Amino acid sequence: MKKNTTVLLTLLLSIVLVIAGCGNNGSSNSEKKANEGQSTTEEKKTDTVSGASQASYTPIDQLKDSYDIIIVGAGGAGMTVALEAKEKGMNPVIFEKMPVAGGNTTKSSSGMNASQTKFQKEQGIEDSNDLFYEETLAGGHNTNDKEMLRFFVDNSADAIDWLDSIGIRLNNLTITGGMKEKRTHRPEDGSAIGQYLVAGLVRNVHEKEIPLFVNADVKEITQADGKVNGVKVLIDQTDEKVITAKAVVVTSGGFGSNAEMIAEVRPDLKGLVTTNQIGSTGDGIRMIEQLGGTTVDMDQIQVHPTVQQDKSYLIGEAVRGEGALLISTEGTRFVNELDTRDKVTAAINALPEKAATLVFDAGVKSRVKAIEQYDKMGFVVKGDTIEELAQAINVPADQLKATIDTWNEAVKNKQDGEFGRTTGMDHDLSAAPYYAIKIAPGIHYTMGGVKINTNTEVLDKDGKAIEGLFAAGELTGGLHGENRIGGNSVAEIIIFGRQAGIKSAEFVQSKQ
Repeated sequence: MKKNTTVLLTLLLSIVLVIAGCGNNGSSNSEKKANEGQSTTEEKKTDTVSGASQASYTPIDQLKDSYDIIIVGAGGAGMTVALEAKEKGMNPVIFEKMPVAGGNTTKSSSGMNASQTKFQKEQGIEDSNDLFYEETLAGGHNTNDKEMLRFFVDNSADAIDWLDSIGIRLNNLTITGGMKEKRTHRPEDGSAIGQYLVAGLVRNVHEKEIPLFVNADVKEITQADGKVNGVKVLIDQTDEKVITAKAVVVTSGGFGSNAEMIAEVRPDLKGLVTTNQIGSTGDGIRMIEQLGGTTVDMDQIQVHPTVQQDKSYLIGEAVRGEGALLISTEGTRFVNELDTRDKVTAAINALPEKAATLVFDAGVKSRVKAIEQYDKMGFVVKGDTIEELAQAINVPADQLKATIDTWNEAVKNKQDGEFGRTTGMDHDLSAAPYYAIKIAPGIHYTMGGVKINTNTEVLDKDGKAIEGLFAAGELTGGLHGENRIGGNSVAEIIIFGRQAGIKSAEFVQSKQ
């Protein structure tokens, strides 16, 4: 009776959390308090929110002692792994330590990069895998794992097709920093990708009857005779269980919310806000290290240039991709807004105030649906005219008007004489009213992590695969090198999530 009561309470709590999350684009009331530094320990456990219904989660009394494949983490990568493994005839299970599925995927904004896709072809966009490869390599300062990168770009179009086949359609295209072609795929209405993607994946997991347990915190990956054979998982913070499996796939995310881990590798980032959900604490990396897995690029931590500081909320790159400008307190531009993230961040940090303002018009607002959410959260300042906006954001009106006039002329002539911007110039800024969002850099993504190969097998220090152990998503390292291109993280979780599902299933079948 006590056990049934606990299950019921857990279900009711999750229902409340998800309803709250559906109304605020992945930021629950408790998350807002956490971002303001007012959260209690219990409130912090409600931070990750998805658009999925509670019916999609599995009651704990249905937990079995053994599965074919255990997946640690119910973000985009983990759910993708589960769907592919199920398609291959496996009996997978997903354990998620937070009260709801989604992880950092829920917070994704701009979209998913892919080249040579059917949607690009339909819209007359000429792109190539080679161009995608070269631009990503340049964005990573030529430090990317080239074998991983080649696999990534060559399988990107198939990933878009796979999502479309399961009802997740990403046919609205935009551009983000470091790219020459529109290859950032978004939901049809141009909205932020995160909630849409998570809701679609959870729906499919539910339809395929794949067990997904929340409040299930994997504490250890078990091993016998050098082979991974299961996990120890803490249920509802009280009940530890040992669950066996023929393979384990770790998709538990990066460490962007673990201040201690960040300080170990990048003490210079101390004090910066983070856009990561609080469950991104690097647990999977630590567990894999204990099994002999090795890491790569751990000190490569991406600072995103446009973060709203009060709520630590990412303002997606699509805002700039659709034409927004970055403006200093003097009312002038100071950088190519669509340069790579590291360069835009450096330009903002070079300003005396180490902050800037995104300025855009009604046209940008109509094309980037995520701005509606930013507005609801109180980030957006409005002016019926450029002069009114200038007064509202406290910059010289004559200078701001001159800056926008110069930009509009650059768009007309397709030539940015000031900073050499060549993308995101399809529309000028002439559609009143005008808007602004104040931003500054914040910790966004951990490029480093566990070393894997293109089969998603976890490697030890000698480059040998740890038998039965696979990984995918942000907890892995090497793909992005020293700098990640916007839109590549969502592509990574789907592309390598699919590969991990396929390869772990093949591994299990080979042992039967």
